[in-house]
Order: sequence, then C-alpha cells, then structure tokens
Amino acid sequence: MPRPRHPAPNPSPEPRARLSREGVLQKAVEIADQEGIHALTMRRLAQELGVEAMSLYYHFANKDRLLDGMIDRVFAEIELPPGGDWKSRIRARAVSARDTLVRHRWALGLMESRTQPGPATLHHHNAVIECFRTSGFSVAAAAHAYSLLDSYVYGFVLQQLNLPFNTFEEAGSAADSIMAEMAAGEYPYLVEMATEHVLKPGYDYAEEFGIGLEIVLDGLERLRDRV
Repeated sequence: MPRPRHPAPNPSPEPRARLSREGVLQKAVEIADQEGIHALTMRRLAQELGVEAMSLYYHFANKDRLLDGMIDRVFAEIELPPGGDWKSRIRARAVSARDTLVRHRWALGLMESRTQPGPATLHHHNAVIECFRTSGFSVAAAAHAYSLLDSYVYGFVLQQLNLPFNTFEEAGSAADSIMAEMAAGEYPYLVEMATEHVLKPGYDYAEEFGIGLEIVLDGLERLRDRV
C-alpha cells in the first residue's frame, strides 16, 4: 500500500535583516530631510524600516533620544578645523556647518537644544574650542568667539532657507513683483539695492555668507588681541 504523500514544507522565510542603531538613524534623517521633522514619528519610522514600532525602543528609549542621535549625525558631517592658521580652520568649519545645515534644514532649531549630546557633538565642540584656545584666545574670548560664530552661521542659514527664491531667475521675479507694488520714488534705496546688486546677472545670495564671515573673523582677531 503506497504511503500517503505529505506536502513539502514551505521554505523558511528569509531572516529579517538585523535592525541596527545606525540604520535607524539613517532612515530617520532621510525622512526628516525629505518631509521635515514633523513627519518623523516612531510609528512612521518603523513602517519605513519594515519593523514593529516597539523594536525601535531597543535602540532609543523615546523620540528625544532618537533626535539626540540624529543631531549627533549632523555634527559628525561638519568638518572639524583642519591644520593651518586659526582663521583658515574656523573658516572651513563655518562653511562646512552652513552647507550641512542647508542639507538638513530640519536640524537648525535642534542643534543646541539637546540635553544628552552624543560623542560626535561633544568631540566637535571640543575641537572648535581647542582651535581657539591654542591660537591665543583666552577662555572668555574663546567663549565669545564661538557664540558669535555660530550665531552668524545659524542666522544666515535661517535667512537663506526662508528666502522666497532659490535661483537668480526666481529672485528677479520676486523683486519685480515687490517693486510693482511700490509707489514711484517711495523706497529709493531699496530699489537701488535691488536693481544695482540683487538683480545683477549671476547674483547668488549664498555668496553673501563668505563676505560676512570675513568680517566676523576680522572681528574675532581683534577680540583675541584685546580679551
């Protein structure tokens, strides 16, 4: 008598890739970059990763700790002061900070808000302070310099990200629209700046950053010699 045939067992499902802390952070930053920080929730993040929301809490106790990790990744992208004189080192760091914050526009309001900063954040701050201190700045002058420098960087990025244009063509359209609403001769200096500077071919607002940065650096040099 033939033996009854049993159906072949289903193949074992592919093992799910292990969820890593860095993988969670990378996906969280991607969501924030693409849709803004308000789109990021633990549930949404879990869905994007293909896991249950509870599995995220193995790596992050809550969303605040997740934000700490995300900001630490942002600080890790900012170039630390390289070799050379202090001005060139701080200049390179400021430009890198500006570029990084433009890439991660959601991070601007969170950079200095973390109560549990990560190792990259702490290492970055220490390196910048070291650059000032080993270049003749007193402790007080280094504190003043760092505060002024980041106030300039953060403030410029905030203004750049909120301009109603991104290209020269868009700037021209915005200026034309604004000036069309003005009475003739009502704001002569504003019109002068628009027509003789902003609307000149090739104008790029981002280039104003470097000009302002040189003024800041010159001021910091005078501060170093005085304090």
